[in-house]
Amino acid sequence: MAGVSNGQETEKYYLQKEQLTVDSDDEYEYEEVPVDEDFITTDLDEDLDLAVRTIREAEEEKDATVKKGELPKPSVTRRAEVVDDYVRNFLVRMGMNRTLDTFQTEWYELQQKGSLHAEDIGVVPDMYGRNQELDNEVKFLKREVEKYRDAAMNAKETYVKIRKERDYHRMHHKRVVQEKNKLINDIKRLKRHYQQYEPTLQQLKKKYEVAMKEKMLSKLEKDRAVGQVSGLQNTLKSMESFKGGSAKMSQGPTTSTRRGVYQIDSEGRGPTQRTLAMEREMCDVENEPADFKRYPNDTEFPVDTGINPQLANVKRTSSHLSRTGGFRLSNTFQAHSHPVSCVRLHPRKPILATTSDDHHWKMWSVPSGEIIMTGEGHTDWVSGCDFHPSGSKLATSSGDTTVKVWDFSKAECVHTFTDHTHAVWGSTWHTCGDFLASCSMDMTAKVWDLNSLRCRYTLRGHTDSVNSIEFLPYSNTLLTCSADKTISLWDARTGLCAQTFYGHMHSVNFATFNLRGDTVGSCDSYGVVKLWDVRANAPMISLDVGPHPSNRLTFDPTGTVVAVASNDSTVKMYEVATGKVSSLVGHEDAVQCLAFDQNGEYLISGGSDCTVRIWS
Repeated sequence: MAGVSNGQETEKYYLQKEQLTVDSDDEYEYEEVPVDEDFITTDLDEDLDLAVRTIREAEEEKDATVKKGELPKPSVTRRAEVVDDYVRNFLVRMGMNRTLDTFQTEWYELQQKGSLHAEDIGVVPDMYGRNQELDNEVKFLKREVEKYRDAAMNAKETYVKIRKERDYHRMHHKRVVQEKNKLINDIKRLKRHYQQYEPTLQQLKKKYEVAMKEKMLSKLEKDRAVGQVSGLQNTLKSMESFKGGSAKMSQGPTTSTRRGVYQIDSEGRGPTQRTLAMEREMCDVENEPADFKRYPNDTEFPVDTGINPQLANVKRTSSHLSRTGGFRLSNTFQAHSHPVSCVRLHPRKPILATTSDDHHWKMWSVPSGEIIMTGEGHTDWVSGCDFHPSGSKLATSSGDTTVKVWDFSKAECVHTFTDHTHAVWGSTWHTCGDFLASCSMDMTAKVWDLNSLRCRYTLRGHTDSVNSIEFLPYSNTLLTCSADKTISLWDARTGLCAQTFYGHMHSVNFATFNLRGDTVGSCDSYGVVKLWDVRANAPMISLDVGPHPSNRLTFDPTGTVVAVASNDSTVKMYEVATGKVSSLVGHEDAVQCLAFDQNGEYLISGGSDCTVRIWS
């Protein structure tokens, strides 16, 4: 029913007129149904017990079926939806409530007027319902597609990441293969190089044996000639004595031998015994004056009570520890055309001396790296150098078995020591400046006197190459290390070994004192670094920075940091107090040598890459 506004009367519409009657049992007429007796057989008798038993069995079967979980499947009957319900459901689902009210009003009006036909108010064709289901399925599939698209994007990103990792690992593998091939080629080249040395070594060995034989023969001939000369001299002296005292000899007793008759003196001595006694009297040192010197130009060793004036630097704080991050590379310059074997700082000026396998030594201004001087004279690689305490001279050692002393004022070599028989590894000056010590591959170390220009002592005791040597400042104590795995302390005044340190398992490449002189640091060919207590004759610290060899080490002036030159192209900085090890990276090949300046402000290193680098 719809109302009309503006005061008009409301029209009434009746859908259907129906009169309801009240049913009464009295007025209902029952129809009598006749019994067909033929249908009932005489065999069937009513049995109550059988019926009850049958019902119980049916219930038991039903319960058994329920227990097994076989529930009867409910059947769903799908009924087609009429047009008006379809439209109503659509409007309700879309939330169009006012449109729904208008639709219901108009629909019922048309239905009351009879304007709707049977085909208009029938059920909704299946295709609309099917379209709705398909639309829902399309929406569901779109959501699934979005989900799978996200998964595909994640998979794509993962794939790109994995491909990048694969490319990185492939590149790394190629680089490792290249390095391996390079190492293999280097090993082959070294093998060929060493194979070339074998015949040379054999030839040198034969020459050495021949030379030793000739030396022995020459010595024998010399001894025989000396014996003959001595015999002739004795004979002449005997003849002179015979002529001078013929009267006394004629009165004395005589003795006869196969060779003749000899006069015997009052003490019962013959001519030979008398001559021997005369020689002893001539060579008697006790009869010499107190100030007699066989080598008058020899220098006296200073008293071993010197005080090191640089000990004040021990109280400072190490520059490597005080700076954040430690030392950093500040300057690099190309020093030689071959590997740099040694670096030494001038005791008073900012000047650096370097030696190299190119047979030269050079002097540089630091930290600018400007060259000052170049020295030539050695015929083989130059292994080391050391400044004279006054800074006016430089000593260099070489593989040509010589030690040379260079005077800067004369700009030339003033003397060459040639007593070593094999390559010389290093040299060191005594603080007084009158003595120079050197070590060699011939298993000895020598102490040279610069005034008499001769070898004062030869230090024997090592059983293999002596690799380094160093004077303790303001002292007569020498420190050596050897390929026989030992370190020794020597008294330079007597040439005797005072103390030996045992503990390294491999060849010791270098050993040095700290500034106090109470600690010795050493490194070997397998990268093991040891710090020794000189008084206790025992190792305090053992540190393994291998497996690459450690070529050299040095203490900073405070003694709290040890710098180690490693064959892995880095400089290892070891903090004694904490045990922390850091690396200074910059060299492109093995680091061969290093040195701190006197104040510990910077560190200088030289390597097989032919460069010198300054760290500050």
